Amino acid sequence: MKKLFTLLFISIFSLGINAQDKVAKIEFESETIDYGVIEKGSDGLRVFKFKNTGDAPLIVSAVKSSCGCTVPKKPTAPILPGENGEIEVKYDTNRVNPIRKTITVTSNADRPTVALKIKGTVIDPSKSSVIGDKDKSVLEQ
Repeated sequence: MKKLFTLLFISIFSLGINAQDKVAKIEFESETIDYGVIEKGSDGLRVFKFKNTGDAPLIVSAVKSSCGCTVPKKPTAPILPGENGEIEVKYDTNRVNPIRKTITVTSNADRPTVALKIKGTVIDPSKSSVIGDKDKSVLEQ
């Protein structure tokens, strides 16, 4: 009987080790998106592209923004090993200000929390006092 329990314990333990060897890995093309200088009311949608470079399905469980002006959208299905995925981020470009926001991605990857960043500046061209000479030259190009 002891041998049976010992054999059963070793079998279960070795299965647990094999299951732990498989891990999802999330690798982003870029962890920062720079909007640059954009006009008020412009398209605020940008996409963070990533790949599951691990050998287990990647499940993105949550994607949260540092404020209500940025709305992220996470993938709904698991990303299989070797497959690509996207996280869409929509910034409210009706707010005239510099953009400095963080999007926190939570998943089952070996790096369970990743902080993505968006940055840039939203300007209102109808208010010339807000636009600096540097910003004007960027828009004219």
